[in-house]
Amino acid sequence: MFHRESGIFKTTYAADMALYPLPIAKATVAVIAAAVVLLPFVLGALMPALSANYYLSIINLIFIAIVGALGLNILVGYTGQISIGHAAFMSVGAYTAANLAVRWDLPFWITLPAGGLMAALIGAVVGIPSLRIKGLYLAIATLAGQLIIEWTINHVPAISGGAQASIEVPKPHLFGYEFKTQGQLYFFLLFFVALAIVATLNLVRSRIGRAFVAIRDQDIAAEIIGINIYRYKLLAFAISSFYAGVTGVLYTYYLGIANYEQFQIVVSIDYLAMIIIGGLGSVLGSVLGAIFVTLLPIAITWIVESLGTLVFEMQQIQHVVSNVRVITFGLLIIVFLVLEPEGLNRLWRNIRNYFRVWPFSY
Repeated sequence: MFHRESGIFKTTYAADMALYPLPIAKATVAVIAAAVVLLPFVLGALMPALSANYYLSIINLIFIAIVGALGLNILVGYTGQISIGHAAFMSVGAYTAANLAVRWDLPFWITLPAGGLMAALIGAVVGIPSLRIKGLYLAIATLAGQLIIEWTINHVPAISGGAQASIEVPKPHLFGYEFKTQGQLYFFLLFFVALAIVATLNLVRSRIGRAFVAIRDQDIAAEIIGINIYRYKLLAFAISSFYAGVTGVLYTYYLGIANYEQFQIVVSIDYLAMIIIGGLGSVLGSVLGAIFVTLLPIAITWIVESLGTLVFEMQQIQHVVSNVRVITFGLLIIVFLVLEPEGLNRLWRNIRNYFRVWPFSY
């Protein structure tokens, strides 16, 4: 007698297009959602307030990084374009929201989409060269966009607010309620992270997402079958930049200040590292990459400060930490590109598939 693995059979188009068609997937998402919602309360009950706030601040930074990584992965991972100017679009959103919040006293639910839309507009303009160039040449074009936007912000007081190019922004309010503590900001950021993840999951499986993947895989073939590659390339830049602009706004509200030093080219490299290490063309990879790259400097700092005193003087520790961080990022990118180009997402799929069929590996 032969036994066959039973599947989940769909009888309607709605069931086939469900975001999580398998019962185990729905249960997993429900458990993760409950854990994420309860996490601040658990930390508050088990730890002193100072330690709980420290860990919540790290998670808040991860939340913000996830939104930016999702946007860059739409452009690089799903559409096959290259951008080294992601941080510049973040700064556009940040300064747009900061000026609207400070000068016109507008609430965050207006300044946040406004920052994203302004970044999308600038991103579409910067993406115009993608209509004729690709690869290394496009990377240099986006790098030029990064430098131009940085220069503009630093030298136009109407945008940057003065010589120090920084604008202090009040904490976000909603119906008279102010989000100012780490716990309150946790739920504020969690809402936008969940919204970004769901929006990206739906985008990449829509007609637009399929067009992006077709352009990535073979743009000439995509054009032959009727896809307007010029329109979709600009759309990819605009959507990616919108995510970047929203990320910049979230950084601004979280830190309480918009400053160009938060959005320099090093930040663009960090986001590239997130999607390469996490996995190109994967929503889960963007999440895993954002977590990994955000936690890596903290782990390096802890290791160097714990063991480095045996070799270095205390004055040299911070310098060593910064150098080790850069070296580690470079090595990890090379290792993942050579050994596992699909990143952490592929490793997770291998583990999941192994236990899915265990012990019947055949």
